[in-house]
Amino acid sequence: MAMARRTKVRLWRWRRNPLRRRVDVVEAWVVLAAWIFAVVGGLLAGLVAANALTQSLDRQREERRPVPAVLAENAPGAVPSSVVGDERVWAKVRWKAPDGSAHTGRAKVDPETRAGSRTTVWTDRHGTLMSEPVSQAEAVLQATSAGLLAAMGGCGVVTLTAWGVRARIDRVRMRQWAVAWEQADLRWGGKTG
Repeated sequence: MAMARRTKVRLWRWRRNPLRRRVDVVEAWVVLAAWIFAVVGGLLAGLVAANALTQSLDRQREERRPVPAVLAENAPGAVPSSVVGDERVWAKVRWKAPDGSAHTGRAKVDPETRAGSRTTVWTDRHGTLMSEPVSQAEAVLQATSAGLLAAMGGCGVVTLTAWGVRARIDRVRMRQWAVAWEQADLRWGGKTG
């Protein structure tokens, strides 16, 4: 049995054709614009998000300083943690700010560390306790992830918008077809409906 061969005509909506309607041309332009905006917009959104996060993490690494601190109390023993890789516990610590003033606060330390033991905490330039800044490798991973998510989000917004516009175009096309069939029915003596 011979299979029918189907010829695919590219860019048919832009070619001159008596069956082509204005909505077909509009739809073709919407699809083309959506592809362009999705690629370019997604790329730009990804680059902007990655760059903003990179700058923020670089600023954190520049502003935060390691400061020696002393445990003010015995650290509790290890607790079951849902966080993978961080087995440290919270304990009260004392440290001195750059202006020489004494501060106390809670920081993560190794479990069962005795009061009076030395540890390192991270502070900003005012001596306020902060979390340890991420490493360069973690910053690259976070910036890449944020860039990819922003790019996918930008592409998704454009795709959903184009889908909505195409749905509207399809409704217009269906109304036009209904009118055309109604006119054909009248020409053929009202025998199609």
